[in-house]
Parts: sequence; C-alpha cells; structure tokens
Amino acid sequence: MSLSRRGLLAAGGAVGALATTGSTATAAPAAGPVAAHAGRRRVRTGFDRLAADGYASLSGQRVGVVTNPTGITQDVRHIVDVMHADDRVNLVAVFGPEHGFRGTAQAGGSEGRYDDPATGLPVYDTFGKSGQPLADIFTTADVETVVFDIQDVGARFYTYIWTLFDCMQAAALAGKRFVVLDRPNPVTGRAALGPVLDKAFATFVGREPISQAHGMTVTELAGLFNGEFLTEPVELETVRMSGWRRSDFFDETGLPWVPPSPNMPTPDTALVYSGTCLFEGTNLSEGRGTTRPFELLGAEGIDRRWAGAANALELPGVRFREAYFAPTFSKFQGKTVGGVQLHVHDRESYDPVRTGIGLLVTAKRVWSGFAWRPDNWIDKLTGSAKVRTVIDAGAGTDEVVGAWQGELAAFRSMRKRYLRY
Repeated sequence: MSLSRRGLLAAGGAVGALATTGSTATAAPAAGPVAAHAGRRRVRTGFDRLAADGYASLSGQRVGVVTNPTGITQDVRHIVDVMHADDRVNLVAVFGPEHGFRGTAQAGGSEGRYDDPATGLPVYDTFGKSGQPLADIFTTADVETVVFDIQDVGARFYTYIWTLFDCMQAAALAGKRFVVLDRPNPVTGRAALGPVLDKAFATFVGREPISQAHGMTVTELAGLFNGEFLTEPVELETVRMSGWRRSDFFDETGLPWVPPSPNMPTPDTALVYSGTCLFEGTNLSEGRGTTRPFELLGAEGIDRRWAGAANALELPGVRFREAYFAPTFSKFQGKTVGGVQLHVHDRESYDPVRTGIGLLVTAKRVWSGFAWRPDNWIDKLTGSAKVRTVIDAGAGTDEVVGAWQGELAAFRSMRKRYLRY
C-alpha cells in the first residue's frame, strides 16, 4: 500500500520499541505478555521500554517532558525523578498540563511556572496555550526533544489528548523532535463510539474530528494527528508498549493506577466517563464532589422514576440504582439530591456513549426541571448541536445514536490506518 508523505510522517518505521518518523524500517512486533502477580499479564509501558533501551533515542539531546502524576514506573516512581537521577538523560525542563505536573490543581486549573522542589527543574505551564505561544515556551526552555507521557482515559473531551495535539503542533513550529511514550487505553482499544466532532464546534475539549470514545492509545492518536490534522507534521517518534492487547481493560495490565485528574479516581470512572460526562452540559450533577464522580448523577427534585425509566431501556451491560447524595463541591454543593448510580455488570457489552444518551433522554422525560447549560456546553462535548436538538425534538435513544452512524463509520475507516496493536 502506498503512503503519502504525510502518511509516512505519521506512521514512521521502528527499531525495537521505537517508531521513527520518516524511516522505511518495519516495526518490530511487541514483545509477548509477561506473567504478573494474581495471574495478570504485565504490560510494559513506553517509558519502561525507553529506559530498558538505555534512553538511546534521547542520547545527546536536551530533553523536556510533558507529564503529570500518571507518568510513573512499575514501582510508582515518577519518570521525571527517575530520568533526573540518570546521567544518560539530559533532562532540562518539565511541562505541566491541566491539573499540573504534580497534580495540585482542580478541573480547569494548572500550577503555573515554578521550579520543582524535588528536582530543581523548571516547570512550565502548557494549560490554555497552543500555537506560537506554546512553541515559544519550548524555545525558552531550550529543549531539543519534547517527550510526552500522560495516561489518557479514552474520551475525546478529556483534555490531555489535546495537550498532546497542541504540543505536537508547537514542537513543529519550534523545530523540536517529539517523542510519545505509550500507555494503555484503560477502557480497551476495541472500538470507536459516538458522534464525531464537527470542526465548527472545536474547543480544548475537542480540537479535531474524532469520535467521542476513540478507542486508541496516545501513540496511535499521535500518528493520526500527524497524518491527518497537523498542517505541518512534527518529527515524531513513538515508543510502544509490550504485552498490551486491544481487548485489555486496565485491571488486566498489571499496571498501577494513578488518577489522571482529581475526578477520575478509578478505572471504573473511566469506563463510564465517555458517556456520563455529557451531564456536564446539563443542570444535573455529574457526581463531582462525591466518591463516585460520573457514576452518580442527579439533581434536586429527581426521584426513583429516573432509575425505573433508565432500566426500562434495557441498555446492555448496565443497571441503574435509585440513589441520593450530597456533593461536597460543584453543582448542588451541600444539598441532598436524587438520581441514579450506574452499575456496570458486563463491561464487554457495555456501551458508555449509548448509555449516556439513554440517561439524557430519560432524565428529560421524567424530570420537568431538566435543562441544558445556558452556554450549550453539551454541543462542545458531543461535537455538534445535533444531539441536543434531536433530544429536544423528542427523539429516543436509538434515534439519537442512529444520527451519527455515517460519520462514525468514516472515522472508523480512517482510524484503522493508525492502529499499532
């Protein structure tokens, strides 16, 4: 199969674990699974493989790392601390995303510019920055290679993948190499689900037309971004995992879980997030301020009727329990609200996006107080005005889901070219 210049730049070749932009070498297959405790296979992350290779691809380079608390080793040391202590790596800067490098900031916040107390390294803030201003930060930091290592959760509106996109774009503008270290998609890489973003609705919760649940890893997304969306492709290298299969949920990897953000406490949260995060676009609580964010949903005035209506949909793999809770912050802070708790009993058949739509449809039908956020944030989350308008017109779950099947099929076809596992 012939590839365009952009396709070659996106796909690259590989030597061992490294896939290098522009090379014509054939990628070596990932290593086989390694047995781990309790019968789990041990997945080796991109960083694990980079370190095992003696950081060869970073040799002689001034390196900056885009990361957050999820950038850890198998024994839960942070990769910045590990690399800083290793003479084989010339680590000179760290770049923090939303929530910050060390993770001290809540949603919509970051840590700003400071020197890291543990290493003395300068930490630069990338949150809310893109294009030339972000390129200027890479130039100011005097790095030659930018490394990205952050755990994603598989949803288009989770901002770390757009930090990846923005940093790739900025690195291209600044003439820097870009290396992406892979980690698992915690909800598997089996399928792309949901509506595809309309570029007219592009924001930091969706820069480019991918599906709501993308079913890709960050190295795969980096290839797709480079091959399809970046005007000027970056000099891209990727370090893939070994031992990971597309069917793996996070608890099958043997890797330790670190919350990627304050309201993503467990892999169970990630499992439902690509659907129930849509409630951020409504006047209902999405469970922030509880111990089960995105699994608990509700508002004042909602009672058992919502759980009954949701269960009547017979959505695959999930049941709904009448629930009452009092958020400690965010919507309805300190007030007791009624709603539902999701209980996923068969994650193989569970469809988070269809479930999210079913919950929106039934909430609107059983609760007269239902309303979209006045700024139509739901349109940014779903990627267009279609979901909101068809639900307002009285459409049922199947009709809403059916409305995006054409665009989803086109994205799935494009996505296949960038899958590496």
